[in-house]
Amino acid sequence: MNVKFGIIGFGFMGRIHEEMITLYLDGAEVTAVCDILPKRLNDAITPGVQKFTSVDDLLAIEEIDVVLIAVPNHLHLEMVRKAARVGKDIICEKPAAMNVTEFDEMMAETVRCGVHLTVHQQRRFDKGFQMMKQAYDDGLVGRPYTIQSKLAGYNGNMHDWHVYKKYGGGMLMDWGVHLIDQMVWMMGCPVKTIFADVRSVVNAEVDDYFKLLLRFENGMTAEVELGTYFLKDDPQWYTQHWFLGGSKASAYCDGFTPEYGKLTTTRRLLTDVADKCDTSKTGPTRSFGTPDNDLFDTQLLPPATTEYIDYYQNYLAARAGREEYLVRPEEVREVLRIIEAAHLSAQTGHSVTLN
Repeated sequence: MNVKFGIIGFGFMGRIHEEMITLYLDGAEVTAVCDILPKRLNDAITPGVQKFTSVDDLLAIEEIDVVLIAVPNHLHLEMVRKAARVGKDIICEKPAAMNVTEFDEMMAETVRCGVHLTVHQQRRFDKGFQMMKQAYDDGLVGRPYTIQSKLAGYNGNMHDWHVYKKYGGGMLMDWGVHLIDQMVWMMGCPVKTIFADVRSVVNAEVDDYFKLLLRFENGMTAEVELGTYFLKDDPQWYTQHWFLGGSKASAYCDGFTPEYGKLTTTRRLLTDVADKCDTSKTGPTRSFGTPDNDLFDTQLLPPATTEYIDYYQNYLAARAGREEYLVRPEEVREVLRIIEAAHLSAQTGHSVTLN
């Protein structure tokens, strides 16, 4: 029997959820959709789907098994409470809550009501991220010492409710949730300290730029940077960029859905340099400038085969007891805790230690 979904909030992400489930997910179907703006409901593609402007009316449908919450961030807690109290399992859009306290309230309510809550962190399946994670897990770069995730944009401005802090707008709560989740999931250990620069460059009250330096318990330093106003006359610049540095090689990858990433090694290091007078054009370090054509060996990283539908497939398999849920509540809480620490660091100008 198909798992039946109801979608609350039928803006951009609500429509994405419906499309994924209806067109690509075996064993599931969308039973009903809800939005306070009736005209949005006209975009539904599921044959025979029920349409509501009242959340309570959707939640009254007994056969709905799972509620997908895709409303603005500040409404997540209210929607989770409503769904939990009528016994529905829940997938909530990210960020799950406005802060850690709200998320703890959500979890307490779902535990009390005996329902399951998880969060839609589908960007764990980004191909670029998956290639870098595999390179890290397999030790392809030797002893890793730094990893960098950067996202460059050009428009600068937020849109719709995202321009308001009270609704949970801003880039840390939008893309930052994904980028931090990717980094924490890759490292597989807690963050010890964080230093953050968070700015509103062209927006009035919400952040549109941030740089985070995360120091993990395993000794790795991770840099996560996003700018919505990084201007460069190169269309390929406006995407995600990964770099992983290690003692034997470097790995890098550009784009959310790249065909490949690369692993680069050097054929030789500068040796026997003590007490020698340098006469090269590049100067004493000879590490900068234009390298010789034969200096590097480059090979392609193993390709990633993940797709965003994998998130939903894992969810159905976990409901059936065949797999573990990919996104666990403690991971969601940790990302929110890091975001709160990032804001504190930016406000004080000091690094923050996470206990």
